[in-house]
Amino acid sequence: MNKIESLVRGNVRSLCPYSTARDEYQGSIGVFLDANESPYDNGVNRYPDPHQKQLKARLSQIKGVPAENIFLGNGSDEAIDLMYRIFCEPGKDNAVMIAPSYGMYSVAADINDIEVRMVPLAAEFALPKQALLDACDANTKLMFICSPNNPSGNAYELDEIIDIIKTFPGIVIVDEAYVDFSTKGSLRALVNEYENLVVLQTLSKAWGMAGLRLGMAFAQPYIIRLMSMVKYPYNICQATQDAVMRLLEEPVDEKVKEIVEQRESVASQLNVFSCVKKVYPSDANFLLVEFDDADAMYEHLLKDGIIVRNRNKVMGCKNCLRLTIGLPEENVKMINSISEYDCVIGK
Repeated sequence: MNKIESLVRGNVRSLCPYSTARDEYQGSIGVFLDANESPYDNGVNRYPDPHQKQLKARLSQIKGVPAENIFLGNGSDEAIDLMYRIFCEPGKDNAVMIAPSYGMYSVAADINDIEVRMVPLAAEFALPKQALLDACDANTKLMFICSPNNPSGNAYELDEIIDIIKTFPGIVIVDEAYVDFSTKGSLRALVNEYENLVVLQTLSKAWGMAGLRLGMAFAQPYIIRLMSMVKYPYNICQATQDAVMRLLEEPVDEKVKEIVEQRESVASQLNVFSCVKKVYPSDANFLLVEFDDADAMYEHLLKDGIIVRNRNKVMGCKNCLRLTIGLPEENVKMINSISEYDCVIGK
């Protein structure tokens, strides 16, 4: 038994996954009488490919990672949940994660009855490498690192994360949902070099497909096979697969470039307001901003028909709002609203 296999729950190692007749036969098929489907063609009368072969082949070209290293899920949340279901014994094991960070790591842990050990980020939201490792014990199976992090927006140096991957004996899940907006780079090409590395990415952000719920996990083939065994057979519907294939042909580089330019412009404009205490550096498509009174600013923006994310009660984010970068005209409306508030309180 290799190191990664020893981390897998015993019932998962011995699992006999659900399979279809189409899993068991390779070749050309013209008459489908195996799955009790309707024979009347309306475009969605057949079950979708449970392995998403065509879509994985296209994503393999775009991401530069072999298809055997790719898992596709219903958003990244499905992959997060699968990590607990595959590697963690309920009521026994634990997971370590940075705080503040994406809330679904702890929600999925709670659902699976897994202890969560949150390690506060260091000053300026820096990665607390040693503190993360010190929080681990013999029952720590997973470590979550979001980079660029949500809600702080900063990305960590790849070498910092690699040091943790080399040292931690469990599975390190690096969530790169916002990587397209960062210059720090991605770890996805290293999943075969580091067998305990799982990299999450999504098509919801830079690719503009949040409504389709398509998340990607990159890992060594053994972990990908485990995820495919445990997932529900038809987790990605045919309509989503078809829509993603079509939208992947639309270039996103110019849109990403504009969002980054707008991010820097919005940050510069925010810094002139007296109600703004700090604009944190960002490698994502949003800014974390500390105001003198986040709750009051949040309510003010709502009255102007603008919704942002209030992070005031999140660890390390007192009086902070997370502002997503929108279209240029939307950003102007937000800046104007903040300016109006700033003028009122400045009197």
